[in-house]
Amino acid sequence: MTTLLIKNAYIVTMDDHQREIPDGGLFIRRGLIQKVGPMSELPATADEVLDLKGHIVLPGLVNTHHHFYQTLTRAVPAAQDANLFNWLKTLYPIWARLTPDDIFISTQTALAELALSGCTTASDHLYLFPNGSKLDDEIAAASEIGVRLQAARGSMSLGESQGGLPPDSVVDTEENILKDSQRLIERYHDAKPGAMTQIVLAPCSPFSVTTDLMKQSAKLARKYGVHLHTHLAETEDEEQFCIQKFGHRPVGYMQEVGWVGDDVWFAHAVWVNDEEIKVFAKHKCGVAHCPTSNMRLASGIAPIKEYRKAGVNVGLGVDGSASNDGSHLLAEVRNAMLVSRVKEGMTGYSLSNDPNRKLMTAREALYLGTRGGAAVIGRTDIGSLEAGKCADFFAVNLNQLGFAGMHDPVSAIVFGQPANVNYTVVNGKFVVKEGQLVTVDQGQLIEKHNKAAKRLLAG
Repeated sequence: MTTLLIKNAYIVTMDDHQREIPDGGLFIRRGLIQKVGPMSELPATADEVLDLKGHIVLPGLVNTHHHFYQTLTRAVPAAQDANLFNWLKTLYPIWARLTPDDIFISTQTALAELALSGCTTASDHLYLFPNGSKLDDEIAAASEIGVRLQAARGSMSLGESQGGLPPDSVVDTEENILKDSQRLIERYHDAKPGAMTQIVLAPCSPFSVTTDLMKQSAKLARKYGVHLHTHLAETEDEEQFCIQKFGHRPVGYMQEVGWVGDDVWFAHAVWVNDEEIKVFAKHKCGVAHCPTSNMRLASGIAPIKEYRKAGVNVGLGVDGSASNDGSHLLAEVRNAMLVSRVKEGMTGYSLSNDPNRKLMTAREALYLGTRGGAAVIGRTDIGSLEAGKCADFFAVNLNQLGFAGMHDPVSAIVFGQPANVNYTVVNGKFVVKEGQLVTVDQGQLIEKHNKAAKRLLAG
């Protein structure tokens, strides 16, 4: 199939003009959008024509932070009611039993879930490699699903014996980490527009890697022109850890090790002050906002309104599927909007007191999930529906019970309960069609995944 015509849909472009086209369509050739507009401006035919009357079509959602392997340890009883540090200590010994097959299966499960929620690009942070596991296992699995992958080569080098949080059994040497990071960049990283796979260097967190590894990873990433990613300022515990071990708050520590710049984005960034927000803005650092995970682990609420006001790029992440227990990016859009409103309420929101103070809207939340996410991971070829960009989009049929009575089609998919999408297209190719995955057998995947999950927990 060379050309694809989407017609009669409600198109939401998310471009600079924020166009919404009630009776519009897309004309796609060889994986790129050629034309977006009213039906009167589009070609009448194509190799494949899809009539999406009654559907809303938006740019593919961009997931800026995830841990695919954690789909195998969802709702583990001993970790259900723990905060971050205790949650990690409970799960590290289980994750130490992961195999290459587990990485492959969990990757496909997470990406299948994401695709069914409208996600077309996902950044995954894989930071432990037990029993011969490699990032290659994840990359191979993702290629079969057909979702774009920002494969973050994570790492942990600071074990308990050195004052870190993870047990020594799941950490590696700095020499091995840097050597493998270079190998992965040289083998897999594609810097061209439209890339399906890009490599990111991502030491796990201040409490699990050494200062030297942070510095060396930054040097290596900049030598090859790849991006950097890590967890930062997720909890108050982490703030105290950094002050005691490094003599800095988390953001100050990042400045100390050279981790500020437009090639860096941080997951969570909840515990920051006004001056640190200015640091992010000045150096153009991005933030992966993970509202569901932050609520699940009682970590706090990130200051998203303040970030955006300062000009900081913000995207959304579902985070690890054991700190969210789901991989539904439309649900994350909804929770981002709702938790922002909760935060406003906690600070005494009142239109009568300040008429210029506004609540986060559904469209703003969708922007975070599309254009915002693309900006955070440094991609200009995705995130909006406009000529020359990748043909990545999703469609939802609004003629469903959960949308009955909704008067605004755009807000409907945010204010309403999160729904699975009817179509997800990546690079002009269907990953989800008529509500069904087309690149993997969902039933077989669930069976394999559940078998692996039971084995992991059984020890």
